[in-house]
Amino acid sequence: MRVDIWSDVVCPFCYIGKKRLESAAEEAGVELEIHWHSFQLDPEAPTRQTVSNSERLAQKYGRTVAEVEDMQRNIASMAKEEGIEFNWENANSGNTFNAHRLIHLAQSKGLGNEAKEALFYSYMTQGLAIGERETLEDVAARIGLNPVEVDDLLDSDEFADFVKFDEEVAREQLKVTGVPFFVFDERIALAGAQPKEVFLQVLDKATAPPETKNANQCNDDQCETPEN
Repeated sequence: MRVDIWSDVVCPFCYIGKKRLESAAEEAGVELEIHWHSFQLDPEAPTRQTVSNSERLAQKYGRTVAEVEDMQRNIASMAKEEGIEFNWENANSGNTFNAHRLIHLAQSKGLGNEAKEALFYSYMTQGLAIGERETLEDVAARIGLNPVEVDDLLDSDEFADFVKFDEEVAREQLKVTGVPFFVFDERIALAGAQPKEVFLQVLDKATAPPETKNANQCNDDQCETPEN
């Protein structure tokens, strides 16, 4: 089944949602064909943050650092239930534009899922600065991308239009205001890192044959209006 997903690699709920979707698909016996799409939560972010992630989020949302840290602990606990070690104290949420370009390159090689997983892991578990070239090169090497192609990508604007197009579709056509955002079979939308049970329900709905009713039709002899 085709699933289009808009997300950002510094979004813990995107990682949680990915794991829940995968778990639901495995339980339902559904093979997924995932298409990853770009969505930057902070397009103006610097390559590397100079303040802690908690300080950054406190400034962004107008909360105290203590409130943000409590929120981060809750998210980390939620992530742990999905097998994710979210080391929020070490997270460095830099600009993700080049990470999204790298995902598009990987996706063109059939390695989109591997790139997304590796970037999530690098940021949330390893605490690597996701906006820095060294991190992106490390991720690329880890999943088997050609280092020359990766250098060419990072030295150019390759796939920049793909990132911008994804974001335009999200905001202007789908009216996406937050991520993760899923579209199943190009017709059923789902927002947020829903519980696995919700993913199971959506997968069941998406794989079920459409309901049909008797409808007006013509054959070789006549046109008929069916009785209800």
